[in-house]
Amino acid sequence: MRLTIDTETDTYEQAIAAVQAAFGLRPGVPAAWPDAPDAEPRPGPQDLADNDLVDGWTDQLLFHMIASLVPGARAVLRRITELGGTASYEDVQHHFADRPTNPIPPSKIGGTLTSVKAAQRRVGPDGAGPLLQRDERARHYRIDDVLVAGLQRAFALADTRPDLLRGEPSGPTT
Repeated sequence: MRLTIDTETDTYEQAIAAVQAAFGLRPGVPAAWPDAPDAEPRPGPQDLADNDLVDGWTDQLLFHMIASLVPGARAVLRRITELGGTASYEDVQHHFADRPTNPIPPSKIGGTLTSVKAAQRRVGPDGAGPLLQRDERARHYRIDDVLVAGLQRAFALADTRPDLLRGEPSGPTT
């Protein structure tokens, strides 16, 4: 089977509909889209605020940050955000060790989170403190409250536009 999608004229929804039709998941899709309704613009990072939250972080930068993370680190950062910005090492480890799909062994959580620091160096504001703070003595992770709210908005956009996020690694992880 050969399926051609013109990325300059076909919308995302049209491309999905064509793929679904090709695999028999939907009734026929017209060969051409002359009467296609004008699709509303899909939300993107440009729709997020670009005003300074703290240390140069904006909602847009927070979205770019989570979009550039490996999926495991993104999931951990989301979990800490869902918990209000503070979580113990043990809570995070147990949550991800018990996941039925894509578990993260407790011994790998720290390594998974190294991409947060690397992504911040790449896309974060210059001179900002760490987005995800780790307190080794107290054994907990912490995110500033104002950044938790920004991350919640960024994750809401990520849920709407998963196509903008870094995907799963192509090979097996060790």
